[in-house]
Amino acid sequence: MKARLAKLSLLLLLLLPLAGCEQEPAGPQLTGGAEATLPAFQFPDLEGEIRQSSDWQGKVLVVNYWATWCPPCRKEMPLFVETQKRLQERGLQFVGIAIDDLHLVQDFVDVYNINFPILIGNAEAVRLSTRMGNRFESLPFTAIFDREGNTRYIQAGEVTAEVLERELEPLL
Repeated sequence: MKARLAKLSLLLLLLLPLAGCEQEPAGPQLTGGAEATLPAFQFPDLEGEIRQSSDWQGKVLVVNYWATWCPPCRKEMPLFVETQKRLQERGLQFVGIAIDDLHLVQDFVDVYNINFPILIGNAEAVRLSTRMGNRFESLPFTAIFDREGNTRYIQAGEVTAEVLERELEPLL
């Protein structure tokens, strides 16, 4: 018993200096197999015009997947509208990709005074979200890309003002 306790004590003493040590991340925290750069995409906007990812080249791009029936999507939308208004002059561009019916989306955009492009997604848009790191195809899902198109942040679920501030400010 004493020998076992001595071995355990020695082991703890050897491991103690490692407590609290953390490695610095090598780059953006990419979870769920996200591609390192913005995948090319194109979807129609509310007027039926095809919009492409290259339309926003050189901008800090926030791509948000959402639906009108999704409570956290509805909750975060006013934050996105306010952030777009406040930071657009510094090169920020939000783009929403709605996985929903065109008419419901148009009503939502009108009620919430959305001030950024909304694209209408389909099954291809869901596959695109998976390429961006949305392993479980959940809504809402948000991906942030720097001006060079590098993936900088991904999140499934509602985004908070604190997260947006922390992730966007260094990129602007």
